[in-house]
Amino acid sequence: MAPILSKIAIVGAGVSGVAAAKQLAHHRPVVFESSDCIGGVWKHCSYASTKLQSLRSDYEFADFPWPDRDNINFPSHLEILEYLNSYVRHFDLLRFIRFNSKVVALRFIGGHVIDGNPDEFGPLLPGHPVWEISVLDTQSNTIQLYEVEMVVMCMGKYGDVPMVPEFPSGKGPEIFAGKVMHSLDYCKLGKEEAGEVVKGKRVAVIGYKKSAIDLAVECAEANEGEEGKACTMVVRGLHWTVPHYWVWGLPFFLFFSTRSSQFLHERPNQSFLKSLMCLFLSPMRHTVSKFIESYLTWKFPLKKYGLKPEHSFIEDYASCQMAIMPENFFREADDGKIIIKRASKWWFWNGGIEFDDGSRSEFDVVIMATGFDGKKKLTDVFPMPFRTFLQYPSGMMPLYRGTINPMIPNMAFVGYLESVANLHTSELRSIWLARLADEKFKVPETCKMVEEIKKEMEVMKRTTRFYKRHCISTYSINHSDQICEEMGWNPWRKNTWFSEAFSAYGSQDYNATNTNIK
Repeated sequence: MAPILSKIAIVGAGVSGVAAAKQLAHHRPVVFESSDCIGGVWKHCSYASTKLQSLRSDYEFADFPWPDRDNINFPSHLEILEYLNSYVRHFDLLRFIRFNSKVVALRFIGGHVIDGNPDEFGPLLPGHPVWEISVLDTQSNTIQLYEVEMVVMCMGKYGDVPMVPEFPSGKGPEIFAGKVMHSLDYCKLGKEEAGEVVKGKRVAVIGYKKSAIDLAVECAEANEGEEGKACTMVVRGLHWTVPHYWVWGLPFFLFFSTRSSQFLHERPNQSFLKSLMCLFLSPMRHTVSKFIESYLTWKFPLKKYGLKPEHSFIEDYASCQMAIMPENFFREADDGKIIIKRASKWWFWNGGIEFDDGSRSEFDVVIMATGFDGKKKLTDVFPMPFRTFLQYPSGMMPLYRGTINPMIPNMAFVGYLESVANLHTSELRSIWLARLADEKFKVPETCKMVEEIKKEMEVMKRTTRFYKRHCISTYSINHSDQICEEMGWNPWRKNTWFSEAFSAYGSQDYNATNTNIK
């Protein structure tokens, strides 16, 4: 069967995929979605209790506000799916999406030899096919080839490929008499079926990030009134959690999401004066972190349960590790329905789990909320030599403006850069990508882009020990400033000096109808 020709292919129809499709709609892209619906992690990696960790107004498209955006309650994953579907319907994006279409391989057909060090990053739409994409129709089990000028990867870092710990020989899940599953498998269950897995069972949840915390609460609630059926959380590493977005009566955005607050933090390519100011203000940065930590240790019984991290709050925030703690988590722990077990290492025995302190606990079900291997999803479909350009030894993806890899031609990545508001981050970079594809501006030479990427990585390394995540939360406004300047927009998006300095930045500030655009 002859390849189908198209200008642009977008891989994935999650939040990033639909954002990219909307901004590139004038090119009539083809969007490949492996499942039968949009939504990405909100559809396939959510529990019945999963909620957004941001306010609605912080998680909305610039030209499509929530109908009830001032509602202070965190929306459920079902509400988010309805919002995303409304967005897709409103902008007529379904016409581009091909469901049950899984990309299984990419092949470079650009017609010239890649030497790994081109002087100039060429046009994203060169006028001839550059990539061949093999797409599996999961219903008919047939493969169709597509030839495109540009590929936008929006497969995401979460879901699809579970990350499972390695165990010593003879101490893995195979010797355990109970049930072992990953949180990804649990997400695929219906509400009643999921309840049956944990109800009346001795359950161990491995992990202490958002998915593990939510799962522990869900298990505890399923076993209300069941004697001896507590959920045990096996906590390997600690991170700070917050109950809401207020600290000692002050809105959280004042500390990190205003232009003035981000002057406290180092950013890439800052001038000598700004570097000096950042150094001068370092005691204030330390004070802000301690101020927030004091509230969290007052609000939560972290010391009582051995959950107070040794590192600063800012380190977690700078690596996008912060999570919202469900309000009933510690209530369930106080009632004995959630048991905290600290262990850096653990393995299976026939009846349950053995820990590095020599103790053993009996379990019926072990659920590993141990994360996902997003890089494997990419490396499985990428050809050489491009596969080697996908990550640095540190684990971070080297992306200029969080969107393009200078060493991979005619390709973009949306959704691999993290911030406090990932939807806004993906949308703004999709706008930037669309304008770059339309040649409304040019990016610097490849060597300059590579140098800027290195500087950004170095900032993250100096800011937090958890720098393997490509997170821009402490300098997100500066990052957006650079994007605006390249696009020809005024980076200062507010109407007054006061609001520019002290009000929070959000997606509405980057609406294309904003009169601050040059």
